[in-house]
Amino acid sequence: MAVNLGRVGVWRRSDEWDPDVAVRLEELGYGTAWVGGSPEGSLQVADRLLAATERITVGTSIVNMWQDAAGVVAESFHRIEAAHPGRFVLGVGVGHPEAAQEYVRPYDKVVDYLDQLDGAGVPADRRVLAALGPKVLRLAGERCAGAIPYLVTPEHTRWAREILGDGPVLAPEQKVVLDTDAPRAREVGREGVRNPYLSLVNYRRNLIRLGWPEQELDGGGTDRLIDALAVHGAAAAVVEGITAHLEAGADHVAVQALGPSRGQAYEHIAGLLLGA
Repeated sequence: MAVNLGRVGVWRRSDEWDPDVAVRLEELGYGTAWVGGSPEGSLQVADRLLAATERITVGTSIVNMWQDAAGVVAESFHRIEAAHPGRFVLGVGVGHPEAAQEYVRPYDKVVDYLDQLDGAGVPADRRVLAALGPKVLRLAGERCAGAIPYLVTPEHTRWAREILGDGPVLAPEQKVVLDTDAPRAREVGREGVRNPYLSLVNYRRNLIRLGWPEQELDGGGTDRLIDALAVHGAAAAVVEGITAHLEAGADHVAVQALGPSRGQAYEHIAGLLLGA
């Protein structure tokens, strides 16, 4: 890949990012600031984060293909590249069917969108694709630098690496809660997982494909499911949940800390994993 993601990054919704946060995460040694929550195609939030920092990569996770035309996104990519060469990676995807009335044949939509990005000069090695199932994972390896799966376990990471093979980037997201009070931490994790993800067909289908019984996904998810999707505990336990993805074949993990301790979580993770 033409952009260095580092081993560990931070995932936050676009409305949660501000330049001061990005500066601190850069100081701690994080490799990438992931802008989540379907940021607008103008990508102005990426401009602000890049302008405030010197080294950290900024990526989108994800620009929704139904929301923003490929031509608009390509213009934004070229604007950012001119101002901050080599520090931006474009993450794109189709999101979920509940978000678009026109949502039909999502695989064809992805192919067409990537064709348009090609035509607009967005290099394949500067973009990554939201991918869960085997068909889109293969496409991510063939048409992009790699895949950025969301709401997955290390078991999915191992399976995705087998599909992608060596070479393509694999950068899953992992939720964490820094809290040794298990019931309290689990409820924080459940809130971050249940709404809206456990009601969305693509995430449910993926978890079922991984072997989770459908009844464990209902009612906000069983404790066992929440513990897998939002790792909780002391700093060492949280770091173990992150490194499990790296050991399973991930090149990079996008960490999304949840709850009131999330600032402390990023500090502790950096101290244990990044030498901060």
